[in-house]
Amino acid sequence: MARHNALGEAGEQAACEFLIAKGYTIRETNWRVGKLEIDIVAQEPKANRLHIVEVKTRSEGEHYDPMQSITPAKIRNLVNAANGYISLYQLKMSVQYDVMILIGKATDFTIQYIPNAFQPPLRFCR
Repeated sequence: MARHNALGEAGEQAACEFLIAKGYTIRETNWRVGKLEIDIVAQEPKANRLHIVEVKTRSEGEHYDPMQSITPAKIRNLVNAANGYISLYQLKMSVQYDVMILIGKATDFTIQYIPNAFQPPLRFCR
């Protein structure tokens, strides 16, 4: 396995542990519909809210803002994947899009959790 893949997997595991420690229920990890993927699908404790969590893991010393990879295309793909998930399971709950940035190494991450990091783009009817 490539080193960056191992770091990414460790980051996603740490992200799940972070959410579980806050009382969230992890519904899915690496959920796919077609070519689209959601890193983590979680449910907030005592709330009827689904969290679609994008995880960005980087090693220390990288001079790159992980939020730069949350492009309009990435947002569109996450929203489309979330819509597929909600439709498949016929869920009746609100949806929130979160980002978790993990920086460090597989055994020691600094975690930045950004709840409600973005809103789905609006679509206008003509």
